[in-house]
Amino acid sequence: MEKEDLKVLNKGEEEEMELQGYRLCRWRIALVGLGVLCTGGFLLLLLYWMPEWCVKSTCTRTTARDANVVLLQSTVGSKYNCCYCPETFINLLFFFFIKCKMFYVYNALFEAPAFICFSLCFHQIRYFTFHSTKYFWNDEIQNFEVLTRLFFGVNEIAVKVPSVFKLLIKEVLNPFYIFQLFSVILWSADEYYYYALAIVIMSVISIATSLYTIKKQYIMLHDMVAAHSIVRVSVCRANNDIEEILSTDLVPGDVIVIPSNGTIMPCDAVLVSGTCIVNESMLTGESVPVTKTNLPNPGPGDRRDEADSAYSTEEHKRHTLFCGTNVIQTRFYTGELVKAVVVRIGFSTAKGQLVRSILYPKPTDFKLYRDAYLFLLCLVAVAGIGFVYSIVLAIMNCVPAKTIIIESLDIITITVPPALPAAMTAGIVYAQRRLKNIGIFCISPQRINICGQINLVCFDKTGTLTEDGLDLWGVQRAETGSFHLSEENPYKANLVKSQFVACMATCHSLTKIEGQLSGDPLDLKMFEATGWILEEATEEETSLHNRIMPTVVRPPKQLLPPEPALSPEQDMELYELSSAYEIGIVRQFPFSSALQRMTVVARLLGEKRMDAYMKGAPEVVVSLCKRETVPESFAEVLEDYTKQGFRVIALAHRRLESKLTWHKVQNINRDHIETNMEFLGLIIMQNKLKAETPGVLQNLHRANIRTVMVTGDNMLTAISVARDCGMIPPQDTVIIADALPPHDGQAAKITWRYADKPSKASQLQEINISLEDVCHVDEPKTQEMYHFAMNGKSFAVISEHFPDMLQKLVLHGTVFARMAPDQKTQLIEALQGVDYFVGMCGDGANDCGALKRAHGGISLSELEASVASPFTSKTPNISCVPSLIREGRAALITSFCVFKFMALYSLIQYISVTHLYSILSNLGDFQFLFIDIAIILLIVFTMSLNPAWNELVPRRPPSGLISGPLLFSVLSQILICLGFQTITFVWVQRQPWYTVWNPHTDNITAVACNLSLNINVSDHNITEEDDHNIQNFENTSLFYVSSFQYLIVAIVFSKGKPFRQPSYKNCPFMISTLSLYFFLLFIMFHPVESIDEFLEIVCVPFEWRVKLFLIILVNAAVSVMVETFILDIVLWKLVFSRDKQGSFGLTPDAPTPQGYVLYVGSCSHIYC
Repeated sequence: MEKEDLKVLNKGEEEEMELQGYRLCRWRIALVGLGVLCTGGFLLLLLYWMPEWCVKSTCTRTTARDANVVLLQSTVGSKYNCCYCPETFINLLFFFFIKCKMFYVYNALFEAPAFICFSLCFHQIRYFTFHSTKYFWNDEIQNFEVLTRLFFGVNEIAVKVPSVFKLLIKEVLNPFYIFQLFSVILWSADEYYYYALAIVIMSVISIATSLYTIKKQYIMLHDMVAAHSIVRVSVCRANNDIEEILSTDLVPGDVIVIPSNGTIMPCDAVLVSGTCIVNESMLTGESVPVTKTNLPNPGPGDRRDEADSAYSTEEHKRHTLFCGTNVIQTRFYTGELVKAVVVRIGFSTAKGQLVRSILYPKPTDFKLYRDAYLFLLCLVAVAGIGFVYSIVLAIMNCVPAKTIIIESLDIITITVPPALPAAMTAGIVYAQRRLKNIGIFCISPQRINICGQINLVCFDKTGTLTEDGLDLWGVQRAETGSFHLSEENPYKANLVKSQFVACMATCHSLTKIEGQLSGDPLDLKMFEATGWILEEATEEETSLHNRIMPTVVRPPKQLLPPEPALSPEQDMELYELSSAYEIGIVRQFPFSSALQRMTVVARLLGEKRMDAYMKGAPEVVVSLCKRETVPESFAEVLEDYTKQGFRVIALAHRRLESKLTWHKVQNINRDHIETNMEFLGLIIMQNKLKAETPGVLQNLHRANIRTVMVTGDNMLTAISVARDCGMIPPQDTVIIADALPPHDGQAAKITWRYADKPSKASQLQEINISLEDVCHVDEPKTQEMYHFAMNGKSFAVISEHFPDMLQKLVLHGTVFARMAPDQKTQLIEALQGVDYFVGMCGDGANDCGALKRAHGGISLSELEASVASPFTSKTPNISCVPSLIREGRAALITSFCVFKFMALYSLIQYISVTHLYSILSNLGDFQFLFIDIAIILLIVFTMSLNPAWNELVPRRPPSGLISGPLLFSVLSQILICLGFQTITFVWVQRQPWYTVWNPHTDNITAVACNLSLNINVSDHNITEEDDHNIQNFENTSLFYVSSFQYLIVAIVFSKGKPFRQPSYKNCPFMISTLSLYFFLLFIMFHPVESIDEFLEIVCVPFEWRVKLFLIILVNAAVSVMVETFILDIVLWKLVFSRDKQGSFGLTPDAPTPQGYVLYVGSCSHIYC
């Protein structure tokens, strides 16, 4: 079919997929059915494992419009090539008829439906369901899309807990267990009953454990989602009737009533009347209550702006109550209720999307796992060679056909280790347990290995690098276009009635919950500094008025001037009213990350006109003020404070027109208020570094792990904090990139300036900077190093207009300030695009997207687990980051060690069996049992217990198995084991006492066992007929040597420093290894008849045992020397040394690529 038949779903989103249409073909289905019968069902299994093959073998290509089966392929990041074909795709497209006179249609105002009358109609809808989302066919765009119009369904986030039977079938159909089933049948046919039984027991235990874990996770997720998800809600109907229904019956467009005592939201809804205090910790991990206000609703006579005409969840999130969040309190009108319009239900809600991200996580693409499959394919190829070899050898020796089939297939089960998946998981499970012990919780265990590769960590600033709380350092008021001297605090009698203090006392989102002030920490500190008192109306007081009783703030009486004496003629009430000084907060425009400001409308008691107060980022506030009210020294004063690391908040005020009544204010757009403001001054807040921050960052730098700050704070404040914490060394220079979008026909451009130069310098300096030159850490720093810094606006402009430049800038960018939440996510993606393994550490408030997108996101939330982040730390500082990376490195090295050991185990056994096949022999049933159970499983589960090394080192572990050092390690050990087994096999046949062993040969037995002639040798080693020719000298010799080889490679591969603790500190591993060494040496030098009979080994002369011991010693010495000396010391440094990472700076004298010349100066006005 043509290329254009490929449809793209969710374009540009995380779940972007390619869609191909197919139609079921009867003759193809018949052929596949015949193939299934001929292969005994194996073809059906193969098609189950390969959905793409299943669809292409049973269907023919067609257009997406005519398809009844679709094939989906993930395209996100161009890294995944996974074909998804759930069971519903076989019966994929359903036909749904709407036969009604009244049905939901789309209303653009709320992106929600409304009732509209239609005549009787028939409408055909074709859709399929994938990852709990319905995709409908849209004829207009000729593609499937997620459609929330016309068709809704039940409002529930259904996490169905599968039955044990379904989970069992799905688990058993795993290729690994099918291979085990094949192995068990084969071993049973060859009368290896004990080993087959042992594998069955292991598999049953493994399946039972897996089923228990999966079932438990489903139940936990189900319980988490089900809690409060089905509640009774009040819905407004026609004629203002209130009907109580179950939340499952809600549909978009319903108007629900929010109860005054609070509730858990069962859907996403937008407030249309009243306000709510909401705890959104379930979504963000931030437990600070948030105030939600009603959506602006202009009256019929007011002009409706475009901004008011379309509701957007992201843009209007301050008016949106999200599903799963806890409404603590509501404020309402007299006789009216707090109402909200349902906009999203079920899996479309914010909570539903989080649950979907847990149910269907983004595939983890890691080189280790790709290389593991390649390595397994290599083992399969080796098994194929052995398969052919055994068949040819058996035919040449006229072996019966049944034996040929069994033994040739048996060699495949030997080469591909059945315990590999469980062994690979062990290191991750142990690492997860160690992380939990230090207070780091993980909901995505596969990410632990990836964390071992992290070479860049992004940090949020406030609450992560610095303390969560802010302290008021001082204030600097401005009047008539000039600054006053800075003051320590505004708690003064002469300032109590100033607009500056009034702004501090009113411009916040604080509320009282159970008598305690609660809200944003910055707002709390600012309000507490005024010493004022906040009072909120009770429900009884509110019910006496025809409008919402405003929140009132007033100063303490001791700050007010003394009151004049009451004259006899004055009325007492009028006297109290005239002497009172109170300000009522009439309307709040909450703080917005996008707008970087907050505004309130307030009225002084007794005044007719209202006042607007604004606080926010200085650059933003100044841009909305009258020019003449802004001091000329504003830029210098702001720069001075921010360079010292202070957080600066600007205040502004405006006297509103008298025509603005209370009703008009409730419906007016904030743009009408936030203009022509008068600049009041600055609040200077001190945000102290956490005590652990500098030390942790120093450790990361020593380990060649680059650190980046990404924050919503001011640029110069962020740079100052970066210098204070050591992220930017004192001697390095910071260059700020200011990007301007296209304007008045001029193209977008980037200007550059030094962060440390005065902002009004008029002279530009031209320097050449190579954005690709990176200095090695082991080279002396003879030149000045540069770091780039930019804000969110510049980042957006560069991303859109200079994408090539962005990649170069992120390679050396250290500070990214004023970044919106989605920009943080884009930065993570940009860093991943230049091949960084990115970690992200944030406080969980505005960092959810970045935490999810990073390779290793760790949230410093107080919650035990956060659905927004793969890792959550109970320790509220960044000391968890090195711990996570250390454990990741230890788990990654453990995975390499285990994989190498399991590969060597298979190949050592493969070498032994192929040697024995040449004399028509094999290892015995109990020999296999002893090797696989007593040696392999015991060793593999204890060698994974090595804890992480105490500190981070500059060298990172390899990211994949297909690398020079690892391949050399595996291949060299294979050759060593092959060589010493071959020497043993050949040498034993050259011994003067050697003969083809026969249990009935009494004299030879006596000689071999060094028994005195007076012992009744006729009873020794007389066994039943040895049909499989197990008991012979070659078998016994190879069994001893190979058993020791397993232990040798286990010790050789169990690496310690620099990523794990040494093996001698791993007590279970040392006890297991030493016990096995002792047992093998004991049975080799002191034969025990019962053990010999059990293991089917024969006694050999003492001299040969000594020779075997020498072979084992030489083998161990060679293996240790090759692995430790040649590989770790010589080849790592000379041949396989990694490219050294740079110090993340720039050298000023290198040639500039692509002709970029940076004009560095500081003549950039700080506000537009």
